Parts: sequence; structure tokens; C-alpha cells
Amino acid sequence: MQHLAWYLTLIFIGLLIVIFVSFIFSSKSGESYEEVARRDYRHRQKLFWLVIVAGVIISVTTLLPWPHSATTNPANEKVVQVVASQWHWELSQQQFHSGDAVKFEVTSKDVNHGFGIYDANMKMQAQVQAMPGYTNTLHYTFTKPGEYKVLCLEYCGLAHHNMTTTLTVLSAR
Repeated sequence: MQHLAWYLTLIFIGLLIVIFVSFIFSSKSGESYEEVARRDYRHRQKLFWLVIVAGVIISVTTLLPWPHSATTNPANEKVVQVVASQWHWELSQQQFHSGDAVKFEVTSKDVNHGFGIYDANMKMQAQVQAMPGYTNTLHYTFTKPGEYKVLCLEYCGLAHHNMTTTLTVLSAR
């Protein structure tokens, strides 16, 4: 998807260069201002709508692959208290079974932290902010067994890079 965005960006930059060069050459043509303005405003209006349509298409095609999920609150959801502080995590539970729906209630004792859950391939599965004096809720259902890493996503000081912990997800019961 990034390659597509990169190529489209290059195409639009090329298009803008062509437009600027054509304006530079048309300014030397000796036409009256009214004729040039009328013609160029029509081009501007078409270009404006082209950019709007392209922006909507690019936004929709690049945002659809995001891992959107509906927030649900199953009756059997496990509630896990998460407290962040420089430079560690305190979790009330760190072992789950595949298929477990978990409600993480995340807060911080000191500064802002980012609570990010990553799978074994270091692909982010879910994230939420940990803020002092406030509890954010993250609903997540583990679908695969394995080791998941919890990393801090918000720079929180010198040992930020060491602020990790592990969640273990066992096979379904």
C-alpha cells in the first residue's frame, strides 16, 4: 500500500510541475489578463475537484486495511488493571487463553505512556494511552496463542526503551 501512495505522490508532483511550467509559458503569450484569468480559473476549478476526488479515493483505499474492530463488552470479558509508571508495567493478569475477551483498564502513576500490544512478529494488535489521573479502556480478544509484547509508545524518560512486559496466550480451553 505504501508503494501505491508513493507512486501517486510522484504522479501528483509531476502533474503540479507540468501545471506550473504551463503557467510560466502562458504568462509570456501576451494574451489579455481577462482571457487568461477566465481560462485558468476553469482549469483551477477542474484541478480542485480532481484533487478532492483523488484525496477521497486515496484516503479510502489506504485507511480500509486498518484493523478496525467494533467495541464489544462480552459478559465473560476478563478485566485487567494496568498501571504504567516509569519504567515498568503493573498488570493484574498476564496470562490468557486464545479466544479470551479482555478489557484492559489502563492508567498511569506519573507521566503519559502508550500501552501497545504486539504479536510475535512485532505487528501492533491494539493500543491505548495511559494517562495519570484517568483510566482508558481497551477491549481486545486474543485470537492466537503465543507471546505478546507490551511496549510503551510514548517517550517517558531515559529508560523508555526498557518499558516492556510480556503477555502469554495459551491455546483455547
